[in-house]
Amino acid sequence: QVQLVESGGGLVQAGGSLRLSCAASGLSFSLHSMYWYRQAPGKQRELVARISSGGSTNYADPVKGRFTVSRDNAKSTVYLQMNSLKPEDTAVYSCNVLSEDRNYWGQGTQVTVSS
Repeated sequence: QVQLVESGGGLVQAGGSLRLSCAASGLSFSLHSMYWYRQAPGKQRELVARISSGGSTNYADPVKGRFTVSRDNAKSTVYLQMNSLKPEDTAVYSCNVLSEDRNYWGQGTQVTVSS
């Protein structure tokens, strides 16, 4: 059974940094693209970043140049390094994977950026 467990969220001042982790199990991690999403209160969930099995990355426009997604296949873990954080980055961040035609989500981790 696929499981995703996020960690690393917290409260940070504007301009600060956080590093989120998502540990995956129950799948051939290195073969899958991994995704980071976020959902702010009262807003729709949005895709933040993607990393392919080969390491190619894509970012949503609001986070380009500030966030970096990476992966460690030996640890079955995907990371989201978030720098120059802004209050509008406040949200619950979740990782996601599509495996065997099923979507899997972690429990999410709260990121709160104070002004």
